[in-house]
Amino acid sequence: MAVVDVRNIKGEKVSEMELSDDVFNVEVKSAVLHDVVKMQLAKRRAGTACVKNRSDVKGSTRKLFRQKGTGRARRGDIKSPLLRGGGVVFGPHPRSYAYDLPKKVRQLALKMALSSKLKNNTLTILDDITLDGIKTKNFVAVMEALEARKALIVISEENRNLVLSARNVPGVKVLKAEGLNVYDILRYDDLLLVPSSVRSIEGRFAS
Repeated sequence: MAVVDVRNIKGEKVSEMELSDDVFNVEVKSAVLHDVVKMQLAKRRAGTACVKNRSDVKGSTRKLFRQKGTGRARRGDIKSPLLRGGGVVFGPHPRSYAYDLPKKVRQLALKMALSSKLKNNTLTILDDITLDGIKTKNFVAVMEALEARKALIVISEENRNLVLSARNVPGVKVLKAEGLNVYDILRYDDLLLVPSSVRSIEGRFAS
């Protein structure tokens, strides 16, 4: 098992903690991470783009002028896609872009994302991250002490003071362990965990 330092909010080492190799020491494959991130982003797409077809455009179905004898094109009604204000051909309509990957692939990608943070020395374990009150200034001071600017903080229990203190700080996100995902792990440079969230993550993959 990998042994990592546990630090306090001042950045000082206070103890050590063992991390499961099954979760935090997995071979990282960029292709698997790419597939899962692509799936997550596809599920976030709104898919609300919509156009009006010829049948949806308001207008008369009267033929604009007679078929022959004018020397012009054989015009139909004013809703023709060839005319300004007419319907759109083969345009988008509301749809879902979501698709799924096998559960084992998603779980493997999450392990790989966590392992990549440990291998790159961008994973930090904090003994506690409780703040005395809702104060952005105090939270920023903690981030500066930990030398973390763009960070994902994973907690296992409700921490109102932390969530409200961090919500206006750019480049920082507080997430509960149940919502941990590959995209957020890779999106932020640093990953901050507390011992309870580590156990929650490891328990998520327990057989």
